Amino acid sequence: MRSLQMKPSTPTLLGIPFDANSSYLRGAAGAPPLIRAAFHCESSNSSTESALELGSESVLDAGDLELPVEGAFSAIESAVGELVDKGQAPVCLGGDHSITYPILRAFGKRFDNLTIIHFDAHPDLYDEFQGNRLSHACPFARIMEEGCARRLIQIGIRTMNAHQREQAARFGVEVVEMRELPALERLKLAGPVYVSFDVDALDPAFAPGISHREPGGMSVREAISHLHAITGNIVGADLVEYNPRQDVSQLTAMVCAKILKEILGKMIAG
Repeated sequence: MRSLQMKPSTPTLLGIPFDANSSYLRGAAGAPPLIRAAFHCESSNSSTESALELGSESVLDAGDLELPVEGAFSAIESAVGELVDKGQAPVCLGGDHSITYPILRAFGKRFDNLTIIHFDAHPDLYDEFQGNRLSHACPFARIMEEGCARRLIQIGIRTMNAHQREQAARFGVEVVEMRELPALERLKLAGPVYVSFDVDALDPAFAPGISHREPGGMSVREAISHLHAITGNIVGADLVEYNPRQDVSQLTAMVCAKILKEILGKMIAG
């Protein structure tokens, strides 16, 4: 049985180097150490726009998972669940977006009335994609089928097709397409919140290091403004789909580090 958890938790980084369910280009498995390197890079500092300094006491780091060839999703779910049970708030560095399914299976068993805020160019609601029901194009179909969350709000979507519109209606997903932004009022929420941030929510001009470049996306400033607008208690997050093989001069890594800082700042500030 799930139990409502609202106590403060310490944000904890967890690298999940997994991209086996990528449908177009592999490479996102190499992202976690590069996001960390950018996060700690001396070209910037540890301050967030929430006026908080991020340090080793305020943000823990559980390292990167060593995933088995078979049973990777079970290992991810177990590792995330163990962190939550220890009073930590996992902030997972992917990896492709398929990892959000086992992550939220762990959260769904521990939190009632969970709301997911999902930043993305794509709704990732396919029932199956290229014959794979665990594709990175499918995680939110699996998440909503299993009742891992009460509510799913998607921000920045700009690739809705007929099937995914049907899926969104089926699961009661609240889709805010890119052309409808800003949507700051839609993010005033109560209760536990999980943030899933796909880097391709951003326009590829700001983040070229992604597998599926979809022009017409958010600026970094627009993304930060929407992150800052979230109310409720952010109990966990993921940052996914950065593909270092596609990056230019480590630009996307630094953008990931900025987004990560602001998510952490929001979590700590409450």
